[in-house]
Amino acid sequence: MSTENRVKATAKNVEGKIQEAVGELTGDPKDQAEGRAKQAEAKVRHTVEDVKDEVKKAVD
Repeated sequence: MSTENRVKATAKNVEGKIQEAVGELTGDPKDQAEGRAKQAEAKVRHTVEDVKDEVKKAVD
């Protein structure tokens, strides 16, 4: 498990939530979409780390 990668993914998720919220407040659909995309990217990064953890457990 790479803690650094998980922290980066969490930061990306928070950044995406903030951007999406700003887009909702300003009515900017581009910001909303970019925020959701960042959140999706963060979810993928977390999933990759989960898979790495499972593989490591299986090997050990």
